[in-house]
Amino acid sequence: MAYRILVVCLGNICRSPTAEVVLRDRARAAGLDVEVDSAGTSGWHLGEPPHRPMIATARQSGYDLSPLRARQVSEQDFFAFDLILVADRNNLRDVELRRPAGNNTPVRLLADDADVPDPYYTGDYIGALQIIEEAADKLIAQLQ
Repeated sequence: MAYRILVVCLGNICRSPTAEVVLRDRARAAGLDVEVDSAGTSGWHLGEPPHRPMIATARQSGYDLSPLRARQVSEQDFFAFDLILVADRNNLRDVELRRPAGNNTPVRLLADDADVPDPYYTGDYIGALQIIEEAADKLIAQLQ
């Protein structure tokens, strides 16, 4: 049975969809049976594709975000996933507020003790991708 990971950011249009694809690609390359999905804490972009500049930046590094569509994290996600990774401390707080009573699914920052800055606001899509790739490599090493 596959290990299931959910990656969460604010709108599910920049950081979490990028992390979804990077983690999926890196897990596949490592021969790991890992399923990855992503979601946002907000519902602002439901059903929308990732942000165009994020799609373009990811594409330059060989990742295809275009099929993805934004969704909002739900209470059911705590039962469907083995690990929930969040892009920053605000996402961590917002996800924990949704945790069902008695659920113990681990929720932690994607990049260890650091926030992944939101390129929707900073404009640094390349920097966000680099942090996500480094975090993905660390996680894949831990799962091997």
